[in-house]
Amino acid sequence: MRKSLLVFSLMIASIQQATAAELMERVHFMIPAGPGGGWDGTARGVGLALSEANLSGDITYENIAGGGGGRAIAKLIETADRQQNTLLISSTPIIVRSLQGIFPQSFRDLVPIASMIADYGCFAVRADSDLQTFADLAARFKQDPRSVIVAGGSVRGNTDHFVLAKALQLAGADPKALIYLGYDGGGKAATGLLSGEALVLSTGLSEALQMHHAGLLRIIGVTAATKIPDLPELPTLRDQGIDLVFANWRGFFAAKGLPVHQYDKMQNTLRTVSNSSEFEVIRRRNGWINLHIEGADFFSFLEQQELQIKALMQSIGYLRQ
Repeated sequence: MRKSLLVFSLMIASIQQATAAELMERVHFMIPAGPGGGWDGTARGVGLALSEANLSGDITYENIAGGGGGRAIAKLIETADRQQNTLLISSTPIIVRSLQGIFPQSFRDLVPIASMIADYGCFAVRADSDLQTFADLAARFKQDPRSVIVAGGSVRGNTDHFVLAKALQLAGADPKALIYLGYDGGGKAATGLLSGEALVLSTGLSEALQMHHAGLLRIIGVTAATKIPDLPELPTLRDQGIDLVFANWRGFFAAKGLPVHQYDKMQNTLRTVSNSSEFEVIRRRNGWINLHIEGADFFSFLEQQELQIKALMQSIGYLRQ
C-alpha cells in the first residue's frame, strides 16, 4: 500500500512539473498606449489574475505610446530576438489603423497568440448633463452638430470615433459632421469629458464603468445586443431603437521567429489564466465578455473582422471604397 501511495505521489509531482513547464516562467506585457486605457487595463487585469492564481511570479509591464499603437508594434518587430517573453496587447484598432495606412504593419506581421475578452462600446455624458438618452444626443447633434464634441481614447477614424458616427447615422444624422477629439487612452478621454472639453465620451465600457458607478459620468448607451447580465441597468442602443451591436476584442500577439515551444507556452499560459476563477472575478468586475480564441482560429477571426470593419467604415465614408 505504501509503495502504491509513493508511486501515485510521484505521478502527481510529475504531472505538476509538466504543467508548470508548459507555462511562461516570465511574462512581459507590452502596452501600445499610456496608462489608464483599455489596453492597459486589460493587460494589467490578465497580469493580476496570473499573479493571484500563482501562474507566474515574474510579471512586468511596459507602456509605449505613440503612432496610434504603431510605435510598440515596430519595437516588437525590430527587437524580436530580445522579446522571448513579451506579449503585446492589441485590439480592433490594429485592423483599423492598418486599413487607414496609419502604420504599415498589420496583424500578419506578428504571431497572434490568443484573444482574451471583448469590450462593448459605450457613450457617456457628465452626471449633470441634460442629455438623458441616446435619442437626446442624436436630436442635439441633428439640430447643431458643432455643439456635440466627442472625446475618445483613440485617434480620429478609429473605433471610438466610427462606432458613434455609425450610431448617429442610424439615427438619421450625417456621420461626417461629427467633431471628434482623440486622446491617448480612455482615461484621458474621460478627463476631457469631465473637464468640459467634450460633451460626450465614446469609449470601451470597462473604461467608463468605474466612473459611472462613482457618479462622475452617466452611460446613455451600450453597443451590446441585449442587456448585460452583470449590468442590467445600462441601456443598450437596441433598447433605444438603434440596431447597432459592436464589441472590441482584446488579445495578445508575439514577435515572429521565436521557438515553436515558446508560442505553445504563451497559448497555454493565456488559456490557463482565462479559465481561472481569479480572472473570472476581474472579467465580471469590468463588464468584459469572455472571448478566448487562440492560434489559427484567432488568425481566421482577425481576417473575418478585417472584412467586416472595412465594410462598416466604408458605409459611413471613413474609408475609400
